Amino acid sequence: MADYKPGEMDITAQEKTFEGFVKTVGYGAAIVLVFLLFLGLLTV
Repeated sequence: MADYKPGEMDITAQEKTFEGFVKTVGYGAAIVLVFLLFLGLLTV
């Protein structure tokens, strides 16, 4: 552990995972908003 230097670790897998998570949450939020708007139009 003495050889560890901050910034040396390869984090490309974590970055790709986080990018996919953010994209999925964004799409999910958009779907929920469209669904709620659709429900609002049905009740009017």
